[in-house]
Amino acid sequence: MQAFEFINNLIPPLKLTDKTKMALAWMEEIRTDRLPVVDQGKFLGLLSEEMIYEINDPEKSIGEIEPDQTDCWVFSDKHIYDVLKASSEFDSNIVAVVDRELTYLGVVTMEDAIAAFADSLSIQSQGSVMILSMNMTDYSLAEIARIVESENTKILSSFMTSDPLDDAKIKLTLKLDQPEPRHIKATFERFGYKILDHYQEETGISSEEDRIGNLLRFLDI
Repeated sequence: MQAFEFINNLIPPLKLTDKTKMALAWMEEIRTDRLPVVDQGKFLGLLSEEMIYEINDPEKSIGEIEPDQTDCWVFSDKHIYDVLKASSEFDSNIVAVVDRELTYLGVVTMEDAIAAFADSLSIQSQGSVMILSMNMTDYSLAEIARIVESENTKILSSFMTSDPLDDAKIKLTLKLDQPEPRHIKATFERFGYKILDHYQEETGISSEEDRIGNLLRFLDI
């Protein structure tokens, strides 16, 4: 799940000698609102459609424009999660990938990154999702797994986030292999766990939109 595995080779980098009119044509063709700017193998930043429209000069060279989001990149051996983190931090739908010598390798799109992350979390697998709230000091995945397995159920994946309303608490999202979570919910409550939400996933998911929707629900966004 390293970043370089998901580089999209259909997205070309802009050279300093390219014209803004060509950049806009590429953006329209590949349906993106920004492109990477590269010079002598080094990533210089991202050039957005909005920046080009503000300049309003189709013959202007890319080298005459200072690119934005110069730090919107990750090392090629970083996990796909780091790509998502960079995308969120810089509010960009593409993230550049460089090697340890800072040589530009390509970009990863958020569509590809989300799809890969969803696969890694078993989002597509049939089952159910349950969200628990607890103090960080009470968190024990081994104990939680024991409770789940006592109901002949397996944890396919888990995701932990901090509670924005209480720094001492966490929200733990579990993907379970059983489609009906009510009996597991009852067991958790018997052991004193607070259940924030639970739902049964629908079968027959096939579209990318559904996959992304399930990922966002899994992450409780």
